[in-house]
Amino acid sequence: MIHQSWEKKETVKTVKCIHTDAKKYIVNRVLTAGKNYEVKNETEEFYFIIDNTGKVGGFYKDYFQDI
Repeated sequence: MIHQSWEKKETVKTVKCIHTDAKKYIVNRVLTAGKNYEVKNETEEFYFIIDNTGKVGGFYKDYFQDI
């Protein structure tokens, strides 16, 4: 149930979205290339950020670069 408090959680780091060219999913509706996002949680494969909808979403790390 930790995911219910991620919006209020302290930011781990900030990343920049470098592209929204997804092979399988549509991400250009919730991510903007060139925009910085705050990482709320991180796994080996995903960043969990507050996306353009204002909700926490999990995205592959290859959409981002560290700042």
